Amino acid sequence: MRTAADVRLAAARAQLPAASGAAYMNAGTFGPLPRATVEAMLAREGRNLREGRVGPRFFPEFEAAVGAARERIAKLLGAAPGAVALTRSTTDGCHVVVQGLRLERGDEIVTTDVEHFGLLATLGASSARVRVAELRGRPAADALEAIAAHVGPRTRLIAVSHVAWSTGQVLPVRELAALGVPILVDGAQSAGAIPVDVGELGCDFYALPGQKWLLGPEGTGALYVRPDQLDALAVALPSYQSQAGYGTDGTFTPLPGSARFDPAWIPYGALEGLAASVQLLEVLGDAGPAHALALAGRCREALLDRVELVTEAGQATLVTFAPSGTADETVRRLAEAGVLVRAIPREGWVRASIGFWCTDDDIDRLVEAL
Repeated sequence: MRTAADVRLAAARAQLPAASGAAYMNAGTFGPLPRATVEAMLAREGRNLREGRVGPRFFPEFEAAVGAARERIAKLLGAAPGAVALTRSTTDGCHVVVQGLRLERGDEIVTTDVEHFGLLATLGASSARVRVAELRGRPAADALEAIAAHVGPRTRLIAVSHVAWSTGQVLPVRELAALGVPILVDGAQSAGAIPVDVGELGCDFYALPGQKWLLGPEGTGALYVRPDQLDALAVALPSYQSQAGYGTDGTFTPLPGSARFDPAWIPYGALEGLAASVQLLEVLGDAGPAHALALAGRCREALLDRVELVTEAGQATLVTFAPSGTADETVRRLAEAGVLVRAIPREGWVRASIGFWCTDDDIDRLVEAL
């Protein structure tokens, strides 16, 4: 007998044409676009074509679109809308935080060796010393001790992923936040994939993309800034969209809340598309992450005797493994069989991203193709 969750999942899958013709297991790069998202974007561009990108309604409606996208992202994160800045990528959000902290020589940042370059490059471009905890090849249970061992009196920031993009490991964000050092979380492989409550996590900053697990357009993202950290974070990358007033000498008054960190301009249609995508996730509620997590566990079990698994049991919605051949060749061969995954550069691994749209048949298709 079909449950209410089954009905919601089926309705949501029907919104994703790209996931119906293939086993779509690469949301860790780009998620499948919903019909409603594309329709919202096309509708906006159609109006721009017919009416132009000016007029008395254009900018008030743009501000309304900004507000709607901000509110939906905030609800997804369990935050107040005023705590969310709209960005163009996860890396944008990381830049806002690291540059805004005004780190100096002698300051230290603690990170790990399983982070994405989008985060690492931001840290490396700062003046602080970057200390790297080694997690690769170690069990998830060792992560807290390994990271905490690098935290000292000069540590100004802990910067880690919620879910490691390469290994699929869930990092102990809540426990790290309890160490009393500001923590920046890269949510690229978590927001939209697993439940995220920034208040419960206790993090100071949480950066995320729109195009991955949120199923939104490229060039969208968000940054949560805990309200009590606003004054500690300088507006290092100001824009016209982020000021409430300015002088001819370049001085300015930032907008209240995290909107002070908004970038110069996010395409109008992309904002409305992002709001439509997040609305689809809202309708799914807990059913989407619950299904994806259960299916990721089944995927791992199905692969256990066939490949060398990198991802431990009980992690998130990424399943990474070392194939028998090269990673690039394996990805190409799987794509020819209608299974869309990706290679992890420099590691020789293949990563499957399991979303709510995936099914048991998709898992079987992956196993058979391997």
